[in-house]
Amino acid sequence: MELSGLESWNSTSDCCHWERVRCHNSQKVTSLDLFHLTPSLAMKTLVKSDVLAPLFHLQTLIFLDISYNGHIQGEIPGVGLANLTNLVRLDMAGNSLIGSLPPQLFSLRRLEYLDQQSFWSNSTITDAFDKSFLALALSYNNLSGELPETIGEASRMKILVLSGNRFFGTVPPSISKLGLSWLDLSCNKFSGNEFPIFNPNSSLAYIDFSFNKLSGEVPVTFPLVVKVLLLNENEFSGVLPQEIAKFSRLRYLNLRSNNIGGEIPNFLSQMSSLLILNLRNNSFNGSIPISLSNLSALQILDLSYNNLSGKIPLGFGNLTGMINNHDCPAKHDVPAKPSGQIPFPSSIAMARHVNRTSFWDAKVHILRNLEVFWKKFERGLPIQNLHLYTFLDLSNNQLSGEIPDSLGRLKSLKSLNLSNNNFFGGIPWSFGGLQRMESLDLSHNNFSGEIPHTFGNLLQLSNLDLSNNKLEGCIPGGPQMDRMNDPNSYANNSGLRGMQIKVPCEEIPSKPKQVKEKIVKKSKSSRHGFPGKWQ
Repeated sequence: MELSGLESWNSTSDCCHWERVRCHNSQKVTSLDLFHLTPSLAMKTLVKSDVLAPLFHLQTLIFLDISYNGHIQGEIPGVGLANLTNLVRLDMAGNSLIGSLPPQLFSLRRLEYLDQQSFWSNSTITDAFDKSFLALALSYNNLSGELPETIGEASRMKILVLSGNRFFGTVPPSISKLGLSWLDLSCNKFSGNEFPIFNPNSSLAYIDFSFNKLSGEVPVTFPLVVKVLLLNENEFSGVLPQEIAKFSRLRYLNLRSNNIGGEIPNFLSQMSSLLILNLRNNSFNGSIPISLSNLSALQILDLSYNNLSGKIPLGFGNLTGMINNHDCPAKHDVPAKPSGQIPFPSSIAMARHVNRTSFWDAKVHILRNLEVFWKKFERGLPIQNLHLYTFLDLSNNQLSGEIPDSLGRLKSLKSLNLSNNNFFGGIPWSFGGLQRMESLDLSHNNFSGEIPHTFGNLLQLSNLDLSNNKLEGCIPGGPQMDRMNDPNSYANNSGLRGMQIKVPCEEIPSKPKQVKEKIVKKSKSSRHGFPGKWQ
């Protein structure tokens, strides 16, 4: 089977000179990078995992990456892997492998980094925590059961990724004993309202407990250095505890789709490092606090699907993170990777060779929980390009009043959703200055008057919904506005016209004609006048 990326492989040259191969000074192969070998157009059939058999004779291998070769199917060849006694890093993620995790994996004494994601298994992983792993990634493996308390004995572990399995029960308190920098237990069935109490001074910067069945009040027993805290899609209730404001380094807070209520507290404004705040689909009520305007770094704010009322704070026009151009990444961005100098397999760390010390370098990493409703679809965003995105979503609340002109100052805004509220008055002409705007949804409100002709300046616009308002007049034209020709985008208004909806804009009668009509009428009743002539 011919695979691209292996063109330099031939029997007439030294294998140490082949692409994707590295050797030690002794001319022994130590690193083999077979990540994402794309089949040629002529060969796209699945192959059995037996094709890997020759690799297991390379007993000097330290690094082996066979990840994201979806055409490799079958069981993990445990007997063959057992021969690789010098293996330190193994990446088999993203293949079509099935079966159980072979016990031979956990008998490899030097193995420190294991990434086996997207593998249909029926295993338990008790043995995994008896190993001296530094990094363990076993997401989407159909693993089940409760996490054992012995997990706390894996004292060297820095990265633990167990997302997308069927683990249940409580999160074991002993997990707080680990010196982790990255913890992902998302998309499981963990439940309960008791949480591990982490050392406030530990280095755990990334925590993902999203998509579970965790309940009770929002936990605040996390390290002070946490930068990403994902608790969305759980069953948390009550009000936001004031202690959450102590996480002054937090960049990304996601509490979406819980049952958290009360008013949005003012103390959130103390979290000045926040880039992303997602409170979507909860039970928050009252007005939007003007203090949120102090979150100068904020680039993504989602307060949609709550019970908020009142007006949009005038100060929202001062959200600096949505005003400034983000042509360059911020110095202190949301971590797209664990911070530190620990090498890790490619699908998590993207390090290509053993001697590399960065976590990420070549592959594109999507942070699954950085999700926004973008152009009416929920999408994940590339975390490394966060500086390119700014969003404001206040839809599906009970907000009212006129839209402040100051929102037109948010020059970097790419998506604005104010739909399904009770806003009234005219659409601010200042919106025409939002030249980076790609998606604008003002539907299901009570906006009236004409669509500002300044909309013709929105050269990036690709999604527009102004339906179900009281708008009238001629829809403005422009390079992008001329393409906004979906009738549903303008449906149920008072009297819109324009080429976009195939209703011609009639010329408004000029003033002289109105005057002439009056005079003609008068001349008919005049004894001395001549009908149809000016007097």
